[in-house]
Amino acid sequence: MSLVKILFLIAIVGHLICGCCDCLITYVPGGKKFDFTKMSDNRSMSETFAKMPLKNINISMLAGCLAILMIACGYYGIYLWMSEFSKTFSVIILIAIGLFLSFGVAHHVFCGVAEWFYVRMGMTEDARQAVVKFFKDTSVTMAGCYLGLITLGVVLFISVVTGTTSLPQWACVINYIPFALLIMPFRIGGAGNWSGALMFFGLLLLI
Repeated sequence: MSLVKILFLIAIVGHLICGCCDCLITYVPGGKKFDFTKMSDNRSMSETFAKMPLKNINISMLAGCLAILMIACGYYGIYLWMSEFSKTFSVIILIAIGLFLSFGVAHHVFCGVAEWFYVRMGMTEDARQAVVKFFKDTSVTMAGCYLGLITLGVVLFISVVTGTTSLPQWACVINYIPFALLIMPFRIGGAGNWSGALMFFGLLLLI
């Protein structure tokens, strides 16, 4: 098995782990699910997180950092593969990997930290206001993470659809972005990571 395919396998496992980490801070024992649209309603938030164990958040933060590093390995595999076809695309991919990895780790940890402090501070209105402000003040990490991720998806899509790579043009749909657009309307936890795992599995079979 080639190095590129090994890196894709690592990324698949990474996405699955990261998806589970997302679920740990999204789903609460007892059947509750966190909804970002209700962050302004402390009554709803406190009811949602009433049974959230802090250990779930800790596991999510720590395992998520390792998972994101594993995912970045997969994108590095795309960089190595793309280097055979386009220097320009491969350089853009390498820069995007740096954005995704650096900002992605920070964003994942900050999301967990905000939730940890909300639960630890007793889920009061003051706690809600504090974590909402923290989340807004650190939102640049979310922007940087998704800018890198979207750039990776767009470059891969363009390179395949224009015939730059060895893949058939129809394979442009084997991409994080189309999969995410299909999965996200179902509002399931870890949707982005399930999309990424599907993409790397498809690429593993095609390349």
